[in-house]
Amino acid sequence: MRFRTLKGLAALCGEQDDTIADVMIADQAAESGRPAIDEFAKMAEYWAVMKEAVRRGLTEDTTSRSGLTGRDAQRVMARVEAGDVALGGEAGRAMAYALAVSEVNASMGRIIATPTAGSCGIIPGVFVSAQERYGWDDAKMTRGLFAAGAIGYVIANNSFVSGAEGGCQAEVGSAIGMAAGALTELRGGTPEQSVHAVGLALKNTLGLICDPVGGLVEIPCIVRNGFGAVTALAASDMALAGVRSVIPSDEVIQVMLEVGTSMPEKHRETAKGGLAQTPTGKKIMKDLYGKKK
Repeated sequence: MRFRTLKGLAALCGEQDDTIADVMIADQAAESGRPAIDEFAKMAEYWAVMKEAVRRGLTEDTTSRSGLTGRDAQRVMARVEAGDVALGGEAGRAMAYALAVSEVNASMGRIIATPTAGSCGIIPGVFVSAQERYGWDDAKMTRGLFAAGAIGYVIANNSFVSGAEGGCQAEVGSAIGMAAGALTELRGGTPEQSVHAVGLALKNTLGLICDPVGGLVEIPCIVRNGFGAVTALAASDMALAGVRSVIPSDEVIQVMLEVGTSMPEKHRETAKGGLAQTPTGKKIMKDLYGKKK
């Protein structure tokens, strides 16, 4: 890629008078050696999978094999449709859709890792709800995924996106940043505003640990996807309103690396700390595996 930092990405956009999506499509085609039209078609297929995961999560039985999770998206969606949510319609739908995709993942359904399976609901939740609100076509949403991919590329190459390496801030946090920055561009924001949205989002998740109960990507992962979608919407709104990330977004990414590296192993997807080691968490582990640890 021709960029390694968000600052470099924004500068490249300015030099070429391109969007983040434009730059990423061109660079992805150059990297793969395939025509840009083929790369776009592949990303469009991913978008179709995301939309289908939302549908499945809202209409089918998503009870996980452990029996610990399932159908919460449908419960939230019923309340949204009843008009009784404090968040309002769009944010409520984004939350429900994010839960839906994450529950499809937990029930062994087909999803797209964005950037991981543990954070797979955030970008679809934000994007599908935005498409419904604004009436954008699938081609525009596919371009948005390229913008999200560019942001994820920078984060992954300067920090990490794995909970086992950097805690949940690396998975859910990265997904929130990717969704916020891409949504800002989709809504007409400049590359600079999109970059600020990433920094605003990531700052809100610094230090978030990865503490899966029973070692499964279910509790608390699924609800964090729901909350993450709402946070992405808020970060986009702030950036478009002119709120800036006073600490440059690239520096925030470096802080995420520092915090994740310093995080105790028990808080990095080992199920040895956090919610996994509460009395209830231990009981669930025993019930699932027949042992105390």
